[in-house]
Amino acid sequence: QVFKDFARHVVAHVDTSMLSTPTFLYGLQPGEEIAVDIEKGKTLIIKFLSVGEPHEDGARLVTFELNGHPRSVTITDRSLAGNFPTAVKADPANPDHIGATMPGMVVKVHVEEGTEVSKGHKLLVLEAMKMETTIYAEKAGKVGQVLVKPGNQVETGDLLLSIG
Repeated sequence: QVFKDFARHVVAHVDTSMLSTPTFLYGLQPGEEIAVDIEKGKTLIIKFLSVGEPHEDGARLVTFELNGHPRSVTITDRSLAGNFPTAVKADPANPDHIGATMPGMVVKVHVEEGTEVSKGHKLLVLEAMKMETTIYAEKAGKVGQVLVKPGNQVETGDLLLSIG
């Protein structure tokens, strides 16, 4: 049974057998550093720096160094899962749905519920890795419910708003 569980883990995630048992079971503490051999002659030096406070949506910013270079990633804290609403996904078959084109953070929302928009109207701005992407209306109509606000983290396909 242990091997079957491990095989399922590898398929669902990745082979974590290169991690020490304490690192795998308990994770790293702030300031702790490990060396991970990913293949012969290739070693990653990972230093855990910090975990930020939870955002409104249950996401946290995790900061670490990878071979001496600072990196940050936003993760969903599963221990808080029941306390935060899950994102509604846009229906690709519904032309009224405007979905996130990439994972990132909502920087600016240019419309509100009831706003009349024309094709090409600026709706909102997403940011990922310091690059901003503006989402424009693909058709004219009236903005329905706006599901996001500045600071929200979104994943690809999350429903941002609708235009009817």
